[in-house]
Amino acid sequence: MEKELIKLAMEMRKKAYCPYSGYSVGAALLAESGKIYTGCNVENASYGVTNCAERTAVFKAVSEGERRFTMIAIAGGTEGSASFAWPCGVCRQVLREFCDPAQMKVIVCRSEDDYKSFTLEELLPESFGPDFRD
Repeated sequence: MEKELIKLAMEMRKKAYCPYSGYSVGAALLAESGKIYTGCNVENASYGVTNCAERTAVFKAVSEGERRFTMIAIAGGTEGSASFAWPCGVCRQVLREFCDPAQMKVIVCRSEDDYKSFTLEELLPESFGPDFRD
């Protein structure tokens, strides 16, 4: 499943709208249901309303009724050059809302064979989540 998500993230990177930074990102998100949702970054002239690939995938999935996720692959880089695209703090927090951070796998990749894998808990330790509502 990792390789499939990585491949989809790399494909989505090609669809990114990034005329300002030139840094394209694609993401592929696996829901507990087994369905995969994809996203790319969408920039805006007023940088603050730019949306990351990870959040695009999460919001697409949530809008379709999904609420639990188990894995995400993220591919990024500039034209002709792949790099590890780490999820920003906002994306990490959004992912935290919909998963078990100790189980959620986050994969950053440069290619199908060059990738790193972490749990969300490793990337966002001591996080605040929906379980703190009481």
